[in-house]
Amino acid sequence: MVNKVIATPAALELIAFLKTKHGPALMFHQSGGCCDNSAANCFLPGEITMGAGDVYLGDIGGCPFYMGKAQYDYWQHTQLIIDVLEGQSGNFSLESPEGKSFHTRSRVFTPAELAELGIAAPTAPMP
Repeated sequence: MVNKVIATPAALELIAFLKTKHGPALMFHQSGGCCDNSAANCFLPGEITMGAGDVYLGDIGGCPFYMGKAQYDYWQHTQLIIDVLEGQSGNFSLESPEGKSFHTRSRVFTPAELAELGIAAPTAPMP
């Protein structure tokens, strides 16, 4: 099974810490907006509402991960890899007070992975 989003060991460790501090029900959202720097943000339930403009990508560390649809349309050909950087992100994500920030890396899915996911391969840009 191909995962649309995965987390590094450092990210999983931070998620586990945040769960002990804030409780087990955490969630992630990556909006692509200017204020959150298109970063994966960790929230408590009720701090953000998911709607028709959000796409569920899977779970990391037992927490659901969503992305804004407009950003997903652009990134659907890649696997998101959630990692951790030292330093505050300046956003409202739960890890910011810990002096850390979640960081999104990505890799392009292989043709076989795209087929398994039912996603059409990207078309080449016109010359």
